[in-house]
Amino acid sequence: MSETHLTQLGADARPAASPEEAVLETVPFTRGDGPPAIVRFTCPEFTSLCPVTGQPDFAHIVIDYAPDARLVESKSLKLFLTSFRNHGAFHEDCTVGIARRVVEVTRPLWLRIGGFWYPRGGIPIDVFWQTGAPPEGAFLPEMGVPPYRGRG
Repeated sequence: MSETHLTQLGADARPAASPEEAVLETVPFTRGDGPPAIVRFTCPEFTSLCPVTGQPDFAHIVIDYAPDARLVESKSLKLFLTSFRNHGAFHEDCTVGIARRVVEVTRPLWLRIGGFWYPRGGIPIDVFWQTGAPPEGAFLPEMGVPPYRGRG
């Protein structure tokens, strides 16, 4: 495995001003034999801004991936996700953009993301994306986020 130089873990690190400026760091991973592992990150308090009104949008983000040789370092992922707080983009762009960025840095065997967005204009928007078919033999739990039911 290649050496890893982490600049954020164990250091005073602040979220970047934008997702484009955020640094996603990785660490080596040894897959081993047998079915691939599935790693899950859950961000139940994700925020971004509506690109039209500037009002805050809120989502519950679930990222599942089967790492190959690299893992995303969790503090850098947290800082990356936090960098969306002042970023104006539609729900679909945020959700798919997060997934593509994780894929870019980790080159996983497989990744899926679910963006469960709270209602905007009375309509909740759920966004799903994945890189392809899940790896054979991998345990894939349900995303665990129920559909939006309002107060009922």
